[in-house]
Amino acid sequence: MNVTQSNKDFYKYFRFIFVPIVFLGFYLLAFLVDPYRDWQNYFERSTTQIAREWGFVLFFCLSLTEINLIVARKLDQKIPWVMYPMYRFLAQFFIQIISTSLFLYLFLRTSIYLFQEDSGLANVDHVVLRQMFVISLLLSTLISFIYTGNFFLQKWKGAVLETAELNVKTVELKQIALEAQLESLKAQLDPHFMFNNFSTLSALITEDPLLAQHFLENLSRVYRYMIINLNKNIISVDEEIKFAEAYFYLIKIRLGDNVKMEIDVSEDTLKRGIPPITLQLLIENAIKHNTASRSKPLKITITMDGTDRLMVTNTLQRLNYNIPSTCLGIKNIHSRYLLLSDHDVDIQETSNQFIVKLPLLTL
Repeated sequence: MNVTQSNKDFYKYFRFIFVPIVFLGFYLLAFLVDPYRDWQNYFERSTTQIAREWGFVLFFCLSLTEINLIVARKLDQKIPWVMYPMYRFLAQFFIQIISTSLFLYLFLRTSIYLFQEDSGLANVDHVVLRQMFVISLLLSTLISFIYTGNFFLQKWKGAVLETAELNVKTVELKQIALEAQLESLKAQLDPHFMFNNFSTLSALITEDPLLAQHFLENLSRVYRYMIINLNKNIISVDEEIKFAEAYFYLIKIRLGDNVKMEIDVSEDTLKRGIPPITLQLLIENAIKHNTASRSKPLKITITMDGTDRLMVTNTLQRLNYNIPSTCLGIKNIHSRYLLLSDHDVDIQETSNQFIVKLPLLTL
């Protein structure tokens, strides 16, 4: 059961739980305010008289409770405790005095009219009136105190639960970030990846020194991005795309026109957020599991899908042989999105396309 539901249940059954307490409190306060009343002979009266008095007092306590609950709920809407604590305290205090005084006046006038036709409010003992006013005000304060105390108790419980959930998410996020870091480090240190890039660089140095310089710049950019952003949860789409372009440049030099990549996103999209290394993992996944040739190049596109999501699409050209895959890249992207937002990654596969839709995050 969540905190909101618990609050609703408390207010729903508040009167049934609390009216008996107010009833007993009424007699306790009456004894403390007027200890000289003939309390020793209280139960020597007839059962009818006692039952009539108890019904009268119970109705009084129920009415007083309802009035205070109405006042508190109205003030919850107009002057919340969280936003205006001092203003709320003063407003509730004065409104409570006014509403209690008005209720007591109307209650006594009605009671005298119903049960003492020949008497008026002016004929009631002033000491009794003052005692009733003090008792009513103290009971109103008690009702308000319990109601407000429960409000702060529920807020405290909600804060504790939220803190616990955040702590759990923090631990999970650290675990996933560590897994992503290890996977990225593996990619950096992968013998095939390093061998291919260094072999390409070695060949370019003798064949085309200028191109070799560009290749080295992009290679260093890829490694630098991985090292700097591994511990970040969210990076701008602009930075992630620049990294993806540098990574794809290395692939492009090795595979030539066998692979193609197109990027078409708006300026507003570039300012949004995305988990780091996400695009690189998807590009790597596309190249690893699909064939690519001049006659049938592997095409990768990065666009928007029209619903505030970044869409990464590659042509589906399955290899004729199976490559062992742990799917850790896709799983890691899933896990990070589940922890960073309320939206998950949408993966679709058609007869000729593999599509991944990534929700954009707020930086």
